[in-house]
Amino acid sequence: MQTTEMLLVGAGAFLAGGMNAMAGGGTFFSFPALLAAGVPPVMANASNTVGLCPASLVSAWAYRREALRHGKWALLLVAVSLIGGIAGGLLLLATSNESFSRLIPWLLLIATALFAFSGQFSRLIKWAKGRLGGDVSVRNPGGPGGALFQLVVAIYGGFFGAGMGILTLAALSIQGFEDIQEINALKNLTSGINYFVSSTTFIIAGAVSWPHTTVMLITAMAGGYAGASVARRLPAIWLKRLVIAVGASLTVIYFIKTYA
Repeated sequence: MQTTEMLLVGAGAFLAGGMNAMAGGGTFFSFPALLAAGVPPVMANASNTVGLCPASLVSAWAYRREALRHGKWALLLVAVSLIGGIAGGLLLLATSNESFSRLIPWLLLIATALFAFSGQFSRLIKWAKGRLGGDVSVRNPGGPGGALFQLVVAIYGGFFGAGMGILTLAALSIQGFEDIQEINALKNLTSGINYFVSSTTFIIAGAVSWPHTTVMLITAMAGGYAGASVARRLPAIWLKRLVIAVGASLTVIYFIKTYA
């Protein structure tokens, strides 16, 4: 790996770690950096997952007490995330670089839209649920519907990852959670499990570019530490707007590159 590639991947991972600590959406920085460094699309996605995995596991561990308050439901989410992460990872490995390249702009578009309109999606589904006679104030969200939704999210997370946390946050909010600490705890738990099993799948399959991933492991953790410090000083709305702007710009760029 050349020095310019190392700097590019390191900068992307540093920003990714920082943004994940502050507002989410870090994949918008690290994944394109790997592609720009010449890593093939499928390997870039696998390397990105492994590179960001430690930071996700640390977040999950930090919130373990809040997450485990929900006992059986938390354990069910862990099981679902395990299954979905493996399934999504295997699905990625079965996808050719050419096919995945054509999916990239669509995946970026979906992830950006989910991030930008997560609050509106949550309110809309709650409204629809209420109109149909459902109880939107349920405190215990456990149930087959929530588990099935999280399975779909976990498969998506194992396959691509960007926007997975936003989907989980929206799903938990829709099911009746209101405590932001509990929501974030369960999100970190499911994301951490998903990252771990997906990373294990990619490592066993030999789908990871270790020179690039090693740089990511170091710089992403440094970015996460810096991001946590900055997050205490900046308004969350500006962080979210930055992620949306980056996601929208990359979506347009990759649509032009892929289909023009």
